[in-house]
Amino acid sequence: MPDPTTGTVFGVPGVAALWIMALVAFALFGHRMWRLVAALRRGRPEMRWDRLATRMQYVVVNVFGQRRLLGERVIGTAHFFIFWAFVFFATSFFWNLIRGLVPVLPIPFADEVRWMTFPMEILAVLGLAGIVVAAVRRYVFTPESLERTWDASLVLVLIAVLLVTFAMGQGFTALAEQHASPWSPVGNALAPVVAGIGVTREGATTLYAWMWWIHMATVLGFLAYLPYSKHAHLLFGPFGVFFAALVPGGVPPASEGAAHIGQLTWRQQFSALACAECGRCDRVCPAHKSGFPLSPKDLMHNLKGIFLEAVAPGGNGTPLVGSLANPDELWACTTCGACMERCPVFNEHIPVIVELRRHLVSEGQTDTRVQDVLMALMRYGNSFGQSPRGRAKWTRGLDFKVKDARKERVEHLWFVGDYASFDPRVQEMTRTTARVFTQLGIDFGILYEGEQNAGTDARRIGEEGLAEMLREKNATVLGQAQFDKVVTTDPHTYQALSHEYGENGNGALRGRPVLHYTELLDVLAREGRLTVSDPQRRRVTYHDPCYLGRYNGIYAAPRRVLRATGADVVEMPRTKATSYCCGGGGGRIWMEDTPGIRERPSEARVREAASLTGVDTLVVSCPKDLVLFQDAIKTTGLEGKLAVKDAIELVADAIAPATPLPESAAEAE
Repeated sequence: MPDPTTGTVFGVPGVAALWIMALVAFALFGHRMWRLVAALRRGRPEMRWDRLATRMQYVVVNVFGQRRLLGERVIGTAHFFIFWAFVFFATSFFWNLIRGLVPVLPIPFADEVRWMTFPMEILAVLGLAGIVVAAVRRYVFTPESLERTWDASLVLVLIAVLLVTFAMGQGFTALAEQHASPWSPVGNALAPVVAGIGVTREGATTLYAWMWWIHMATVLGFLAYLPYSKHAHLLFGPFGVFFAALVPGGVPPASEGAAHIGQLTWRQQFSALACAECGRCDRVCPAHKSGFPLSPKDLMHNLKGIFLEAVAPGGNGTPLVGSLANPDELWACTTCGACMERCPVFNEHIPVIVELRRHLVSEGQTDTRVQDVLMALMRYGNSFGQSPRGRAKWTRGLDFKVKDARKERVEHLWFVGDYASFDPRVQEMTRTTARVFTQLGIDFGILYEGEQNAGTDARRIGEEGLAEMLREKNATVLGQAQFDKVVTTDPHTYQALSHEYGENGNGALRGRPVLHYTELLDVLAREGRLTVSDPQRRRVTYHDPCYLGRYNGIYAAPRRVLRATGADVVEMPRTKATSYCCGGGGGRIWMEDTPGIRERPSEARVREAASLTGVDTLVVSCPKDLVLFQDAIKTTGLEGKLAVKDAIELVADAIAPATPLPESAAEAE
């Protein structure tokens, strides 16, 4: 086909017209991008350039592989095709643009290269099908929190125009050249169609040039428009994946909190640009689903508005609390991480919430109950306000002495945690754990009154200074103890010791592994050291704690332990990475419920477990889950229909009394 740039466009030579359009588009694009990047640079610094190989792997899997979106089969597949059509057509556009701007280059246009046009034709068809699916989903079967905006409609139309103009251009090319190429199935199919409506070979040549120019003008217009639109996530989303947090937890770098957007880190502000406002975070948020006033999507939407205001000179003045989110919204978050786990562009809602909570704490804007708990943590080192000397009172019901790891060497230091130590509803489970450990020959000890709260929830409430004080006290006593590994029954403690104690607890852990007790039992079971004499022939379901599952990816070990006891594990609809939060994380267990909510997250979860056929037991592996679900059983009227048990109880019922093994438990993988 003739070079489209050799003719004229509205009286202007083709090459000159292309140069004018390109310069205008790139000037608008560059100006906006410069302003956006300059605004980001005003944020607090945060390291997100480390571990480049891992970050590139994230991009390959989650951008090019669309892993998180493919979990939704229909729309995920549609989005996959639209994305890859976008990749190929963007490549073709820049190829054609360079060739058109510099006609002397000895290269053909992209649509003259068979190995390029063939996949583009296939992707044009698949991409158009994907757009139809996306449009039907958005405007007919609209999911919760997915908005039907003119901006979204415009983007769908622009993408459709790009695909249609290319496909029609291929049809006109096939008609003009009178040659059916096996590399142009779409062109071959469209040629007789356009011929049937009276298009001649000469007319096809002219129409091909029009399709080419419309295609190029649309792309250049799209390029200029995107950074100004709500769909800027098409540009920034891939970078959001690259700059993802590689350490689980959702806690931002230490700060005094954020009152204005300039006090957020640049990465926290970047989430506003990457957000697609797709509502997936809302649809998995336990606070939002239960009727609390929190919407993770609105949080990002409001952040985007405030950020764009700050792009203008003299911005940054809008206070975050009240405009970004109200205190009731901020305190509703359970920090379960479901929003961040579900977000396809890896936006980080929890760090933004924690920054604002830090500001509220610094201003004394916390409810009385939370203030009392924080004071108890400061004075006594535990959230129950009990004397540290009472931390090991639970051991009095045992017929053996639990070792003091500060005074004698043990293989496993058991960091027990507050709820397992002080809550009367959990203490029997704690004693059961000690008995099972002893029966299985595990050499373990505890820190007695030397143990302090690990500080996980204090950090997420926003009391970073208190959390640091607790870490320092624990690091001191850990440094005095003699042990090879740490084991804990509390996923919140597991998170803190594994990821939030600096370089292995300020040196106190010295590279020694931290295990959840189900990981330790799993090792023993796989090595044949967990002898079952009374198999638990029951159908159970298992709840994945947020801080063990989503935060740390520990899914297989608890299930293997349960199956080793003889139990039949039936999965709930929301399981593993999609597990539904109990509602107690992030300090929520210490807060009063907001009046008028539909139901607590814990109540929704026990109903989900009770709906499973033949299941009579909900198994947990977190002390807080045990407390909250047992309460939820009562408030939902499920007493006698569903029991809540810790996994250690099934193990205790299943194993035979045995002489402690002389061998120590092997290293957990």
